[in-house]
Parts: sequence; structure tokens; C-alpha cells
Amino acid sequence: MSETIISIQHVSKAVQDVGGSLSILRDIDFSVNAGETVAILGASGSGKSTLLSLMAGLDTPTEGSVFLAGQSLFDMTEDERAAWRGQQLGFVFQNFQLMGHLTALENVMLPLELAGNKNASRLAKDILGQVGLSERLNHFPKVLSGGEQQRVALARAFVVQPQLLLADEPTGSLDAQTGESIMDLMLAMNQARGTTLILVTHDQKLAQRCNRTLTLRAGQLISQG
Repeated sequence: MSETIISIQHVSKAVQDVGGSLSILRDIDFSVNAGETVAILGASGSGKSTLLSLMAGLDTPTEGSVFLAGQSLFDMTEDERAAWRGQQLGFVFQNFQLMGHLTALENVMLPLELAGNKNASRLAKDILGQVGLSERLNHFPKVLSGGEQQRVALARAFVVQPQLLLADEPTGSLDAQTGESIMDLMLAMNQARGTTLILVTHDQKLAQRCNRTLTLRAGQLISQG
């Protein structure tokens, strides 16, 4: 039986605005097993990105709990959550979120250096080679194409060998062909490393490439399939 890597238990999120309390997520409840690929599907404003932030411990729920490998995320201190993210979590964003003043190599080395890894340069070069960027190590993001920037972002996410990879609209800024090649690469790397992937998207075709799809509508989980 597969180990549960993350469990979302009756999570709700509300914020206060000028009109009172605004409900963003309502009673979200599901679990994801180690090695699974899961897509969270929903229209803009359905609560997908908020849910991803809660799973990463970047935001706190109004109600409910998030468990990572059996440990309550919000029983950790902020420093403990930050340490967990650095060691066990990879992120891929729609807009790449690369450091503009760092080269491709330096961007990928950064999380390793923050973790005190003395082999940062070698490991970063190896993984950039795996994503087809051996010739672009010393290029800055501004001279890389969108697809190349997302390859750098994938390399940065995977280089720490995370248990869990969270991807927020990872092909949203790319044309269809480039987006498909990035998805191919992400799924191949994920399978090779046995990482658990949770992907937020509004693209039904993209979602169907995952093992399972969760559908959000107006902050509620309306289907799990």
C-alpha cells in the first residue's frame, strides 16, 4: 500500500474584505499518495492557487489541517516549515520566478547552496544537462526563451530531489507546442525520481495526463477522479 505523502483535512480559507468575510475554500478534503501525479483543475478564481499555497505552508487555513507524511504542517513553526520547504519541496511557477541577476547555473545552484550542499555546481550542471541546457549554463534569464526559462525552473525544482513537487500553471505562459514539451519533460523527470506531483491548471488536456484529477468550483471540491 502506498504511503500518504500529503493529506488535506477539512480545510477552509476565508478572508475579510470591506463586505465582511469572503470564503475562498470550503471544507476541502483529500489525500495524495507518494509517487502520484494529481491535477487540480478549475477556472480562474476557483481557489486553486490558494490551495497550493496552503499545501506549501505559505498560507494558513481558517479551519482544518494539512499533514505531510503524517506530520501536521501548521504545528510546525514558520522556521520549521521553511526548512521543510527547502529540503522536501519543489516549486514550478507559470512565470518561472527565476532570479534575473543570476545565470541559469546560478539559479539552479541557489537552493543547493542555501542547504549547504558543497556539490552545488556539479549537481546543477548535471541536471541542466538533463533538461537540454548544457550550452546555456552562463546565460541570464532575459536572453533565454520562455521554454528555456521553464526548463531552468524545472531543473531548480528537481535538483534538491524533493518528495513533493507543486506546479502552478507551469505551461500557462508558453505556446501550445512548447507547453507540451515542458509537460513531457516534467512528467518524465517526475517518474524517474519517484516524486509526487500536484499540478494546478485550468487546462483539461493537461490535467488528463495526470493519474488523477480534482476539480474545484467556487472554492469547493466538486469531483475527485
